[in-house]
Amino acid sequence: MLRRCLDLLAPSLAEPGATVVDCTLGLGGHSEALLATFPAARLIALDRDREALRLAGERLAPYAERATLVHAVYDELPDVLERLGVPRVQGVLFDLGVSSMQLDEAERGFAYAQDAPLDMRMDQTRGLSAADVLNTYPPGELVRLLRSYGEEKQAKRIVEAVVRERQKEPFSRSARLVELIRDALPQAAKRTGGNPAKRTFQALRIEVNGELAVLERAVPAAVDALAVGGRIAVLSYHSLEDRLVKRVLTAGANSTAPPGLPVVPEQYQPRLKLLTRGAELPTEEEVAENRRAAPARLRGAERIREAHSS
Repeated sequence: MLRRCLDLLAPSLAEPGATVVDCTLGLGGHSEALLATFPAARLIALDRDREALRLAGERLAPYAERATLVHAVYDELPDVLERLGVPRVQGVLFDLGVSSMQLDEAERGFAYAQDAPLDMRMDQTRGLSAADVLNTYPPGELVRLLRSYGEEKQAKRIVEAVVRERQKEPFSRSARLVELIRDALPQAAKRTGGNPAKRTFQALRIEVNGELAVLERAVPAAVDALAVGGRIAVLSYHSLEDRLVKRVLTAGANSTAPPGLPVVPEQYQPRLKLLTRGAELPTEEEVAENRRAAPARLRGAERIREAHSS
């Protein structure tokens, strides 16, 4: 859906001096497209993964004088912009979810398809790993995680098995967890929706990286950073992310006036105009080209007025 993201952002990035932020640099594919498509734009790109920054830096070397790459989590956007002396930006892009590099590098432990250490940290220099979460969280907390972050209906069964097994030996590798989930699930549950471990792995990854908490701070911060006429595009890959993005953008596009006012004063007027009707889905061609695009949901909005402090 890269093309569609570029089209959404285009009206605000054609002007000389426009600045666009890629909040999820990854391997630099989107950033490269932004720099190539908008030759007058400056790019600021963030990633919490140092290896991704190094590889993206090599890829973006031809554009080095227009690109600033920063080691940061995307909810740190306000600090990054302040440090760089950039009060307002014209475009913001989020491509949420795990980068292909992280999924494809076995030793990072994101993928359930191959045996690897249960790590899953996007920034491997800090925080708890997935193994730490599995081995130390109380059962009730694990059930809550799997239900709310993995939307896993069999959470209780899986957690009972995890608790039983971790007493014998702490978890350290992904294959053992995948096998345990397979054994814990009733036959019927194994027949639906791909690898039965998928939802548990998603839940662990979201918890380890604080993804939803970070996103909850990051999207409003990105909207605040937009200049009037600036645009934001967000690609999310599961319903929890999409719901959160929808909530922030819809709130910004609604009037905050008390009901019944004959004329709505300026400070209550919507700050945003939605650019997508609901969430846009990838085309069949895109899914055929890249299976990982299948769950993608795209939402966009334009900043139409300054915030008024009421």
